[in-house]
Amino acid sequence: MIKIPAYNEMLWPTVAAMKELGGSGAIDEIYDTVMNQQGFSDDQQSVIHGDGPGTELAYRLAWARSYLKGMGLATNSAKGVWSLTERGRTVEMPEIEPLRQEYMRAVRLKRRPKYSDEIEESDDQPSWRDQLLDVCMRIPPDAFERLAQRLLREAGFINTQVTGRSGDGGIDGVGVYRLSLISFPVYFQCKRYKGSVGAGVVRDFRGAMVGRGDKGLLITTGTFTTDAKAEATRDGAPPIDLIDGDRLAALLKDYRLGVTVESRTVEDVTIQSEYFTSI
Repeated sequence: MIKIPAYNEMLWPTVAAMKELGGSGAIDEIYDTVMNQQGFSDDQQSVIHGDGPGTELAYRLAWARSYLKGMGLATNSAKGVWSLTERGRTVEMPEIEPLRQEYMRAVRLKRRPKYSDEIEESDDQPSWRDQLLDVCMRIPPDAFERLAQRLLREAGFINTQVTGRSGDGGIDGVGVYRLSLISFPVYFQCKRYKGSVGAGVVRDFRGAMVGRGDKGLLITTGTFTTDAKAEATRDGAPPIDLIDGDRLAALLKDYRLGVTVESRTVEDVTIQSEYFTSI
């Protein structure tokens, strides 16, 4: 049984990671820093949460960020950047648990059961990202490759082709990306994973590109381990761009590929008591 720390054990590592990042960071930056600081193994990073494509560590860290926000130690922007508050920048490790207990007492007084003391009792309905990635996991492999092809076309690639032939070294397709006056081929590989893609996959993909080109794109429904991310940007080797499940879902939403987005108007109603007294 692979041990994964509970969400409350991830509170201080999350704070420590943001401190190392200068007081703020994107979710991926915080995740990678926590993984490096705490020395989580690839096996731990590969444990998935429930039936969804996300990992258990990412799930626990998401809850840790939410609790830190409720505790007044962190805040987040609409762009998904998390920052330590003034209190968060000065908090020390022994203060974390008393602050969490204080927050939980306040939550109970407000009778907000969705913030239970045990994370396992707080499962909500799957997010739209989880639902979308679950659909991607259930389509045939060749359909997922065509989805990647369509996505790249929407993103501005031209002459995009799906190869996916046996003996092609794991390369699923190639497209040409045009940037101003220059253009260059980009090879892509698609991985329908529920867990994490390791460094070995990145190395094998880079090896398959030798003699063909030096621009690669690895797309997965899952996540990438910290070693995989380090391998993708290793000095002296052609860089591999990575698209994990969260970014894939966001891109499919942005380009409206299999996703419908409807804006809702919320009314703010204010009662003008003086009207009724003067009628």
